[in-house]
Amino acid sequence: MSEAVHPVDEILPAPKLAILGLQHVLVMYAGAVAVPLIIGRALKLPPQDVAFLISADLFACGLATLAQCLGFLGVGIRLPVMMGVTFASVGPMLSMAASPEIGLLGIYGSVIAAGIFGIIVAPFVSRLLPLFPPVVTGTIILIIGISLMRVGINWAGGGIPFLTQTIDGKVVQVANPNYGQLQGLGISLFVMLVVLGLIKWGKGFLANVAVLLGIIAGAVLATFLGIMHFEKVAAASWFDVILPFHFGMPTFHIVPIITMCIVMVVVMIESVGMFLALSDITGKPVDQKALTKGLRADGVGTLLGGVFNTFPYTSFSQNVGLVGVTGVRSRWVTVVGGLIMLGLGLLPKMAALVEAVPQVVLGGAGLVMFGMVAATGARILTGVDFKTNRFNLFIVAVSVGFGMIPLVSPNFFKNLPHELHPLLESGILLCAIVAVLLNVFFNGVKKTSTEEIVAAAKQAEAH
Repeated sequence: MSEAVHPVDEILPAPKLAILGLQHVLVMYAGAVAVPLIIGRALKLPPQDVAFLISADLFACGLATLAQCLGFLGVGIRLPVMMGVTFASVGPMLSMAASPEIGLLGIYGSVIAAGIFGIIVAPFVSRLLPLFPPVVTGTIILIIGISLMRVGINWAGGGIPFLTQTIDGKVVQVANPNYGQLQGLGISLFVMLVVLGLIKWGKGFLANVAVLLGIIAGAVLATFLGIMHFEKVAAASWFDVILPFHFGMPTFHIVPIITMCIVMVVVMIESVGMFLALSDITGKPVDQKALTKGLRADGVGTLLGGVFNTFPYTSFSQNVGLVGVTGVRSRWVTVVGGLIMLGLGLLPKMAALVEAVPQVVLGGAGLVMFGMVAATGARILTGVDFKTNRFNLFIVAVSVGFGMIPLVSPNFFKNLPHELHPLLESGILLCAIVAVLLNVFFNGVKKTSTEEIVAAAKQAEAH
């Protein structure tokens, strides 16, 4: 008698896969294209080169996602993961972009080296699993959700609250006049109400695609109100080819390589948190071997990024929230999402159509999804022994405090060495480091498997 197929490995009907995969793409698209836009503009590339960077990024997103979800030769965790460019790399790459002797080709050289480094060190990072009992895992996942809420709130507000401008030769921040406008806030609220309404009253598949239908409804409303525009869609070409080393052969410089390898360590530690969150949400335990495969896929994705003219890749946490909201656990959904990303990279007109969706539309859905990530962390923490082990309270309290520092005070560490900023600008990483150290200090190191983490979450769910 054959064993039942786990929901993670279930292959859904093709129409459902297509719709659910598109939903994942819409959720991550804004974050996926943001980094090439930032770096392209920092390098003062012409518009056609910036457009190519975006297409290359989408193409490499698809490749990295397929490597992670399908898996091959010891690579890929085979969970519903969407891969995208990590924001942890933006600061270091902007510094490299400002240096004429490094430039874009130097950035690509450091990305390729970091990818190879990630593939090599993945087995060593995965051995850290005993350092992540439920009190640590739940705290990290809680901070992941809280960190993402800033993204969702800014989407709902219509962008970022402050813009950087150069006035009289000085770089200053000025208030964004388009931020927080009532019309945009109303659209975000409308999308959120549609999503929540479909979750409550929708049945079966309709509830599963609540986020997608909410975004579509918001896009229609935005079009009617004149906020969603299609000029870029009309101007975009139908087809383009993404070739390796489009801008030339990469160059390699020791300091940028070391910096990007540090970023890679940050990315991998954050990925451990993402994988453990997905393990809880999907109910599929991951052991050290599976973690190694998942972390190695981060390295492979980053290596592919450097080859195909783009940047370091990681698991996108906003899509973890979507899995929690929809309850659809099949990794084949994100496989289809990866194929859609490949297609968008090769079809600039379709990519432009997705890009045309205003951020305020995504904001209403983002608040629901990202809150679900934080709720997952809170659910794990309800299974932690706080009654007889008061030390666990201090682990959570202090770790959350450190994790909030980059969110509430971005300049908190400005006087520390610049080389440390990639480590200090990630609230998730700060929370992880502090939670692990405090847990070791108070509770020692115990053999903790992911099965125990999932069991703790299930126990909490029963309450």
